[in-house]
Amino acid sequence: MLERLARTCYRHRWRVLVLWIVAFIAFGAFGKALDGGYANSTKLPGSDAVAGYDLLKARFPQQSGDSVRVVFKADRGIDDPSVRPRVEALLGELSRQPHVSGTTSPYSPQGARNISPDRTIAFGDLQLDKPGFQLEKSEGTAMIDAAKKASGNGVTFALSGNLIQQAEFSGSGPGEGLGILAAVVILLIAFGSVIAMGLPILMAIVGIGIGLAIVELIANFVPVPNFTPIVAAMIGIGVGIDYALFIVTRYRQGLHDGLDPESAVVLATRTAGRAVVFAGTIVVISVLGMLLMNLPFLQGVAFGSAAAVAVTVIGSITLLPAMLGFCGKKIDSLRVPFLHSTETDYRSGGWFRWSRQVQRRPWLLGGVGLVVLVALAIPAFSLKLGFPDETTQPKSRMSTQSYYLLTAGFGPGYTGQLLVAAQLPNRQSSTALESLRSRLQSDADVIPQTVSPVILNPAGDTALINLTPKSGSQADATKALVKRMRSDYVPAATSGTGIKAHVGGITAIFLDQDRATSSRLPVFIGVVVLLSFLLLMGVFRSVLVALKAAIMNLLSIAAAYGVLVMVTQWGWGKQLFGIHHTGPITNFIPMMMFAILFGLSMDYEVFLLSRIREEYLRTGENALAVADGLAATARVITAAAAIMICVFLAFVLGDELAIKQIGLGLASAIFIDATLVRMVIVPSTMEILGNANWWLPKWLDPLIPHIGFESVHDADLEAELAEIGAEGERVG
Repeated sequence: MLERLARTCYRHRWRVLVLWIVAFIAFGAFGKALDGGYANSTKLPGSDAVAGYDLLKARFPQQSGDSVRVVFKADRGIDDPSVRPRVEALLGELSRQPHVSGTTSPYSPQGARNISPDRTIAFGDLQLDKPGFQLEKSEGTAMIDAAKKASGNGVTFALSGNLIQQAEFSGSGPGEGLGILAAVVILLIAFGSVIAMGLPILMAIVGIGIGLAIVELIANFVPVPNFTPIVAAMIGIGVGIDYALFIVTRYRQGLHDGLDPESAVVLATRTAGRAVVFAGTIVVISVLGMLLMNLPFLQGVAFGSAAAVAVTVIGSITLLPAMLGFCGKKIDSLRVPFLHSTETDYRSGGWFRWSRQVQRRPWLLGGVGLVVLVALAIPAFSLKLGFPDETTQPKSRMSTQSYYLLTAGFGPGYTGQLLVAAQLPNRQSSTALESLRSRLQSDADVIPQTVSPVILNPAGDTALINLTPKSGSQADATKALVKRMRSDYVPAATSGTGIKAHVGGITAIFLDQDRATSSRLPVFIGVVVLLSFLLLMGVFRSVLVALKAAIMNLLSIAAAYGVLVMVTQWGWGKQLFGIHHTGPITNFIPMMMFAILFGLSMDYEVFLLSRIREEYLRTGENALAVADGLAATARVITAAAAIMICVFLAFVLGDELAIKQIGLGLASAIFIDATLVRMVIVPSTMEILGNANWWLPKWLDPLIPHIGFESVHDADLEAELAEIGAEGERVG
């Protein structure tokens, strides 16, 4: 099938090119016109915090939306006669913004508790009628501009809240440009030809362009977080360049072996192209596996990432053969002096000699590699999940400035307020909540004066209590407070009353997310590993090869977790990556890293083992097949890994901590996987296992589809290429 597709795309290359140009333009236009927007939803099915939010939304909508906190510091104190008019003027201006349903001033009786003890810092609140992520970014930007304009002459204003954070989110940065620039340099070194270098870059640009447009369309059907385009771009650029790199390398090898361009295209698609399809399928399976977590805010990430990879795979086996047809034998044109190389005679290179060295001492080198891998993975046992607060963000952001003003005036707890939302059988039953309010006021981890009276909705069937903990949202004391409220305070106050109460607030939401992520992660990992194992077993007709690949990938991912812990939690070298403070790892990142990394690391496994399998089928000698396979693919795998590492590290240069953590984790894993695992541990274990590498029980063979490389024999390939040449002569 791939051979026929490659031949068709080669011979009808103008049509293929036009179709892709039309698709690129059409998807771009549809994406802009039908953009569903971002939705950083924290909804979590079965969550107590979400149940409280849903209750307020249905019965107390005035209190269900987000709020924007207007914090100000007056050098001469808030009681200075010149300060109050400026504060009320700003609050009045902001209250006229769309979706502001109410305002609380620190100078009003309701806001009297919003003044710091030294009366130099205070805040007011703007109640929104919708969650911040559902509003336009421009609304938050307008508020920020108004606060900046009002600041000065001894009074500093700063805003915070989900709407403000969304407006300040850095959705773009130098990552894409720097990643592609690094890829250009590496490809020039690898190919020594400008034309050969340009094809992988072209594939990456086309793939990511259509992929990002699909993300915009997907946003109409599922929640798409605002960081989804960054993740999709990160993956799309990496795999787009890598997949094209492998196919172009095999194409050049065919030309250097004396094949005509069409035969070389068929050869490259049949071998490297098939590996690309299998590798891309595993990546898609891995990222779509995130859907098993049942976390709505990750649905957009899963579908968007899968779309970017799928488009790249389709382009690699259709558009790329067409472009190779345009290049023909001129693929090596515009050579770079001293860098041009061929893809043949790999047995005379250093990688062949290295593979032989590994085969001479497989137990020693394999053991050393395994020890290093395990040592890097050990810190992963200290991994702490959470959601980084504003201290991890640039101090130039208004939400960060608001955080520091609040903590200076009131303590860190004001950035992680909690609430109790209660469904009442009748208005009179609200008196039962007075005991809960008293209990909360007496808790050592709660600021007593911040516990609000029991607030009833107009219908009298829903009640609300707001409170502020003494410690921040990431503190263990605050998390323990939430657990006490749920397991002790709320049940004791509502037992036998018919009241159904829920504990909510930012800390409660993230605590529920942490618990859900931790409990569902083993199922997710198990399903992805099992599906990948079955696919690899079908590809390579081997139980041990598939099992070894799964184990090695799990270890390399664990090592990446360890690196992430050492840098972000322990602070080792954090300045190198622009990380300001140590803290927990964002709760969804380990799961997302696993989904992406398990797929990407399988790329190198498939590319390496497919070549080894091809050589083994040709020679029947395991040791020589391993040496030849490693020597033939090592240079291109190294180049591909270097490109991936540069792409991922380029995204570390942005401002968002979550993106930094993803980029650092992915870059670490690819480096470990492409060097320690693929170049040391895999050839060592394959040498130790010998012909047992290709063991498959006879009873299992008919049960597994034949989707692998066992059909790629030289005789068959030569016959097919001869047929192609004869057909070309007839057509000519």
